[in-house]
Amino acid sequence: MKIGKHLITLSLITFTLITSVTLLGFTFAPKLDNAKEIKIAVAAPLTGPLAAFGEKIKRGAELKAKEINAAGGVNGQTLTIIFEDDAGKDKEASSIAKRIATNRSILAVVGHFNSSCTLAGKSIYKRAGIVVLSPSSPNAQVCVGSEWTFRNSYCNHFQGALAAKHIKNVLGNLQKIAIFFDNDDYGRRLKDGFTDAAKGLGLEIVATEAYNRDNTDFRAQLISVKAKHPDLIFISGLHSHAGLIVAQARKAGITTPLFSADGVDSPDFLEIAGDAAEGVYVSTPFTFELGGTKAQKMAMTFEEEYGVAPNAWAALTYDSVGMIAEAIEKGGENRKAIRDYLAGISTPEEGYVGVTGLTYFDEHGACVKPAAVKTSVKIVRDNTFIPIDDPMLDIGIVRGLITAQHHPYKNW
Repeated sequence: MKIGKHLITLSLITFTLITSVTLLGFTFAPKLDNAKEIKIAVAAPLTGPLAAFGEKIKRGAELKAKEINAAGGVNGQTLTIIFEDDAGKDKEASSIAKRIATNRSILAVVGHFNSSCTLAGKSIYKRAGIVVLSPSSPNAQVCVGSEWTFRNSYCNHFQGALAAKHIKNVLGNLQKIAIFFDNDDYGRRLKDGFTDAAKGLGLEIVATEAYNRDNTDFRAQLISVKAKHPDLIFISGLHSHAGLIVAQARKAGITTPLFSADGVDSPDFLEIAGDAAEGVYVSTPFTFELGGTKAQKMAMTFEEEYGVAPNAWAALTYDSVGMIAEAIEKGGENRKAIRDYLAGISTPEEGYVGVTGLTYFDEHGACVKPAAVKTSVKIVRDNTFIPIDDPMLDIGIVRGLITAQHHPYKNW
């Protein structure tokens, strides 16, 4: 009988200990101060022709904020994202910048997607003393002349050089290149970067065809290009026009390889081009398949959350939000402290390690992202973008392709 009492007592003690440990576990789980919040803005084209890019940017930001808050927030406070739709228009971007600048509760901005939009808001953000960190904006001038502007992706000249290097080293036996380019800031600068690098590698540009945003019929230009017998056609523009050019090129009997850039890295391109997209090459700032464990985990979580796969812009935005949150947590909860912290990420040792790899900034606020060199090209196979690992690319060689005349500073 006494033994039974002791067993009961021991069982009660054990239950009490287990319960206490369990409760202690809950006690020490991260708790957010719901009365306080840290606000940052994300500005992107959420409507208009570039909404497909804006949607991934929005979701990348949402996912990172959700994960940060689940882990205890920023200094115990909820991270709140204020989304602003610039529709890819300079005027809208300028209005948004003014609205954000005067809202002192917003500590930093992630955006914009378009270089022209970031440039439109640049001086406003500078005067207000608020950081703007773009996950895109490849115009090299975006980061020049403002200590408040940072970029988390490469510039057009760098991207153009990577594309030219891949064509020369990997595709091989391609000497004559024809170029189609969108006659806007993005298309012209990417075209210039590609042309400079291609010529430096000994490639010959046999034709250059410009088009405007309202163009939909490229048949006459394609006939002209076909007569030059190019070995490859490089398309410097966005997915909407590139899809039409690719489809019309194949219909015109042009069978030469087609190569484009990050503006085409969208499922919409595949839909517009249809079967003609097969075999098209696209340079991109990031691919999940070659990005490592963190990238794979983020891609899986993103797809579980939204039912679609993320793209490079979702990943770059995800990391941009992460960098801002880290700057607030370690640097301070004010605009200048955030700027100073980001500016201090200037060496590999101090770099931010995110899903897109190691990132740090040069003296102008442009990113240095070594992983971008090794994850730079995809090819369309069976209506899917498949990454190509290029072991022949070397960041030092790519640097050497870009002259100071066309590129005012080293931004990688």
